[in-house]
Formats: sequence, C-alpha cells, structure tokens
Amino acid sequence: MLKSGIDKATSFEKRFENIGTVVYENSAAASKSVAKEIADLIRVKQAQKQPCILGLATGSSPKGLYAELVRLHKEEGLSFKNVVSFNLDEYYPMEPDSINSYVRFMKELLFNHVDILPENIHIPNGTLSKEGIGDYCSNYEAKIEAVGGIDLQILGIGGNGHIGFNESGSLQNSKTRLVALDHITRVAASKDFSGLNNTPRTAITLGVKKIMEAKRVILMAWGEGKSNIIKASVEGPVTNQVPASFLQEHNNATFVLDKSAASKLTRIDTPWLVEKINWTDTLIRKAVLGLALYLKKPILMLTDADYIENGMSDLLADSGPAYDINIKIFNKLQNTITGWPGGKPNADDSNRPERAEPAKKRVLIFSPHPDDDIISMGGTFKRLHEQGHEVHIGYQTSGNIAVADDEALRFASFVCDYNDKFGIQNAEAENIYKKAVNFLKNKKNSEIDIPEVRNIKGLIRKGEAQSTCYYVGLPESQIHFMELPFYETGTIEKKPIGEADIQITMDLIEKIKPHQIYAAGDLADPHGTHKVCLDAIFESVKKLKSKKYMEDCWVWLYRGAWQEWGIDEIEMAIPMSPDQVLEKRKGIFKHQSQKDGVVFQGADSREFWQRAEDRNRETADLYHQLGLSHYAAMEAFVRWHF
Repeated sequence: MLKSGIDKATSFEKRFENIGTVVYENSAAASKSVAKEIADLIRVKQAQKQPCILGLATGSSPKGLYAELVRLHKEEGLSFKNVVSFNLDEYYPMEPDSINSYVRFMKELLFNHVDILPENIHIPNGTLSKEGIGDYCSNYEAKIEAVGGIDLQILGIGGNGHIGFNESGSLQNSKTRLVALDHITRVAASKDFSGLNNTPRTAITLGVKKIMEAKRVILMAWGEGKSNIIKASVEGPVTNQVPASFLQEHNNATFVLDKSAASKLTRIDTPWLVEKINWTDTLIRKAVLGLALYLKKPILMLTDADYIENGMSDLLADSGPAYDINIKIFNKLQNTITGWPGGKPNADDSNRPERAEPAKKRVLIFSPHPDDDIISMGGTFKRLHEQGHEVHIGYQTSGNIAVADDEALRFASFVCDYNDKFGIQNAEAENIYKKAVNFLKNKKNSEIDIPEVRNIKGLIRKGEAQSTCYYVGLPESQIHFMELPFYETGTIEKKPIGEADIQITMDLIEKIKPHQIYAAGDLADPHGTHKVCLDAIFESVKKLKSKKYMEDCWVWLYRGAWQEWGIDEIEMAIPMSPDQVLEKRKGIFKHQSQKDGVVFQGADSREFWQRAEDRNRETADLYHQLGLSHYAAMEAFVRWHF
C-alpha cells in the first residue's frame, strides 16, 4: 500500500517492473514458448551455417523446456548438430556419474535424446583438484569467447536470487570460479541429497560477468515459492544481495513466469496501483483486506481517507462510501467461519460455506503423504468424524523417501532380532530384512534405496498413518493406501503423472461417491509431490463429473505444512479451541519418523506440529486483527469449482 498522495502520484509515474516479464498460465505453456525461441534460433544459425551457442541451466525450472526440446527433435526434426552448449554450474566435488551430478542431469533430460555432438557439450568438472580449478575456470571462459560468446543463456533463480551459483554478495564482474554455497541454497538442494549433512558446500559456477555478456538471457521461474524473489528481482533495486536483479541492466533479458511465480508483481497483486481496473468482488475483497492489514485497522474502522490515500479512490467512486464497502467485506469474511465443516444440519445455510444437507456426508480426504491429513487439517478431520460424517482417507503415496536410513535400520534390525529371539521361521521375510540391514549399513550417500528398503520405509509410514486414523476413530475400512505409481522411483525425481495414477484416483472416488473431497492445494512447487497428486485429483474429477453423484460433490483445498491461503482467498475457516489444538498435536505425534529432524526439514527448523500450530494461530490472529472473534487457531480452505 502507498503512504500518501505524493507517493501515489510518484508510483503511478514510475514503471514498477524494471525488466521485461512474460506471464503464462502454467509452466508447461511457458516452457513450450521458450523451447520455440531456442528452436527458431538453432534453425536460423543452421541456415547461416553457424554454430548456436547455448548457455544451459539445471534444477527444476528447465525440466519442461528440455522435454519440449526433445519432442521437437524427435517429432519435428530439430537437429542439435550445430549446437554448442555451456552449462552454468556443477557441485564440487561431484563425480559425473553420481545421481546428483549435473552431467547426469543433462544427459538424462536432454543430451542422450538429441543429436548434439559430444565434443560440443561443456559442463564444469566436479572432479578437479582444488589447485587446478583456477586454470580450469579461465579455460572455460576462454572456450566461450573462442566461439563468439553465448547466443542465448537460460537461467533459473534461487530462493535468495542467485543465478547459476552466484550467491548473494556476488559482484557484477565476478568470473567463473569455485564458490561456497549459501545455506538457503543448500537447504533447497538437500532434498536431492537425503538431508543437509550430505549436501555439497561448494560448487563451480559461471560468473555473473559471462552471464551478462550473453546476447540474450531468459530467466524462468515457476510456482509461488519463487514469487517473493521474483518481485525483488524485477521491481526492486539492482543489488548484489539479489544477483538476479543485475539482469535489469541487460539489454535483452526477459523473465518468463507462470501465474504463481508472478503473483506478487504489483500489476498482478495490486493492479489498482498500476491502472484503472474493473472492480470485481474478488478484487474488492483483496484490496480492502490488504488495506486493513497494511494500516493495522479492523475492517470496520477504514475511512474514505484511507481508501483515497492508498490508491483506491476509484473503488470509492464505484462502490463507496467506505462504510458500505467495509460492512459488505466484513460480513463476507464473517460468513467463512464455521464450526461445521460438513455443514450444520437443520440450519439456514444461505450464508454458510457448506450445505446443510445431506446432514451426514461421505467425505474423502486425500493426503499426498501419510501425514498431510493430520498436519494440514487435523482439527477439521477430527471434527468431521465426531459430527457423524463417514470420513475416508486416501493416502496417495507411501512417503517412503522421507524416512531416514537410521530409522529404517532400527526397524529392520528389530524385526531380525525379534525373529531370532523367538525362533520365528519365515525364510522369505528373514531374507528381506537381513538384505535391508546389510544394505543400510553399507549405503553410500549417492545410492538409491533397494526395493526392500523402500518397502520397509513405506511400512513405517503406513503404520504411523494407521495409528493417526485409529486415534481419530476411523475404522480400517475407511483407510485407503493408494501407492500411486508416479512416486515409487526411490529417488526425489518422480515420474510424470500417468494414466495409472489417474485411474487409481478415479476408482477410489467411484467407490466412495463422496459429498466432499478434501485435497492438498499446495502450489509452491509445480513439480512437487503435492502438485502432482493434486493434478491427479483434478483430472479424475473432470473425467467423473458427468456421473450423477458428482453433482452433489464439493471439492475443498487445504494447504500443506509450509504456507496458508491468503486471507482474501479463504472460503471456509474452521476455528479450534486450545484443547482441539492439543488434540491435533497428539495426532501429529503419531508420525514418529517425521519428528526430531526429518529428512526434508527445509529452511524452517520447526517441527511439523510447531509449523502447523503457528500457522493455524496466525490465521486466527488475522481474523481477530480484522475485527472478528478471536479463536486459538483456524484451519482454512478454498473451494475448487469443477
């Protein structure tokens, strides 16, 4: 929000975005567009009988791009014989055949599937002695200069704004070099290395100077997890604290974003500050609640002057005065609060988020991992069961990669010792567990778990999920382990969603014929497990929507452990008492393998139960700050209309 009329005038005259940005509906459409530009450039260079020099990136952002380039090669005859590639970076130390090496990444996603000449591929060498890195980096830059520089450089962006591995503090004239990786970068990468302790501390990266010398630069970013750093890079000052902001000074650089990554840009987040808009109900609610929170005022205390001084005079002209707008938004927000997530029987439901009828509903809660149900909507889960609804849980994946090796070793060793002590003879089971114990005791950091270990880790998580359901009161018949095939690779890298995943999801919906579906609407990572699981649900619901029972089915989306819906997005808020908060905590405690330093801790050192409680309390505090009743905690939901 703006602080004064003077600030407002200055801001309207100022261009918010200091670099070209193109926003697409999703990452798939964006990737296809970038691939077309690359393909066009390759073909132009071929016609000119010249090499095409590409700077390539790794990470999750370019995966869709490389898949589309492979498709263009196989289906449309795009040749890469004139392409010379230079990759941005590589971890150090790193063997090229390691599952985490960028050499392997590039081969598996692109090079092995196109006709690029092996001698034209350049990727920093992660096996050098430290003494040889300086000369190697100088030679790497010399090779780029010898072919005339990079024609088109592809970039991703780190959570701290790094490009390549040029971390915060990197200078614009920095050269190719060995760098120490920022803690934020290592945390983001730790999921690929089975924990932070195994994640490299250093890497070799192309310097900012060479990136800035590229004739064309395209930075790609997907998911709302990147939205804050995108705003800082595009709209903020040029600063070495956000290396991506250097691209503001490049004469041919573009940020290519999906809607989620672009969501914090001023023209999207607060478009009324950029131009005259059509004030829809959604935009009015977003603007008014944002204004109240910015000014730290309850909704009903906002004045005409508050609106005018913060770029919202058009809204007053269209819908004013402030008092009338405030009342309307206050009532809408108040109507999102309900203690009856399945609908209140025999009540007027015209202003309630859920229907009163049928009084007893069949409910299907989809949980991407075996603990997302209790972490993200445990209070609602328990209340639905206690209020007499038939609640089913669909655990979409085994969650086995999130079990630490020592936890699996303890479990397998216990079974072996138990069998030995009591003389239980089961040769097949004994062989499985002893094989797992032997593997885990000798496992290398880069090794993928053998099937026996993955099964044991899956059993651990299955048992914990069952324990949670029993705690809530669900019978065995209402617990469903789906084990979607896309997840079962043994690595962080999952398969794309397939027909088998969708069919399993459809079969469960068909079996239950739910009146309510709850699903994890976590959109932070478009390639993450939560998003893939959500896509499977969306596709299944779309395919089933012609069925008679689907006419009575509503889909509610909850968030994962990391974020909450924006206050302007929430359509149903379930309040919780202090006792209910403690009950939810006890349910989360059933997942012992996910306590005390989990494999994928992320940048947040709090345990899952702490994150959940803090998030639920913060949601309740926001409602209170806006002038509504004060609860101990709240779980929030958004309805998806199919």
